[in-house]
Amino acid sequence: MKRVYVNEDWCLGCHLCEYYCGLSNSGMADMVKAFSGEKKPLPRIRIEEGDGINFAVQCRHCESPFCVKGCITGALSVNQDGIISIDESRCVGCYTCVLSCPFGCIVTSEDEKAVKKCDLCLKNGGEPACVKGCPNRAIVFEER
Repeated sequence: MKRVYVNEDWCLGCHLCEYYCGLSNSGMADMVKAFSGEKKPLPRIRIEEGDGINFAVQCRHCESPFCVKGCITGALSVNQDGIISIDESRCVGCYTCVLSCPFGCIVTSEDEKAVKKCDLCLKNGGEPACVKGCPNRAIVFEER
């Protein structure tokens, strides 16, 4: 299965992947309009900055996902391609999945009860927006 991988040595810490991810999931075509409104788009990826190293954190679509096992309503599921997706209509906002994820990849919104997570941009054409938007090609979408 193809997954998103990050080369920490190449990551500049520019946070553009966060903006492209947020835009991709906002339903808008224009980045300025998407981020200038009252409700800012929520990225499903985030950059962690450390001492001389930056890296992106996003859902790793684990082979044995604790988040899916911990979901009390069945809102999280694994499809036939191994991609973990969320049915937001079934999510009750208990955040058990947030606590279960060992990588901290599931994000919450103050405005909505349903959690958000990377779905590899399945609804947006299939190539993750974070990969397309990375200026240094530190984020790649490939099979390893």
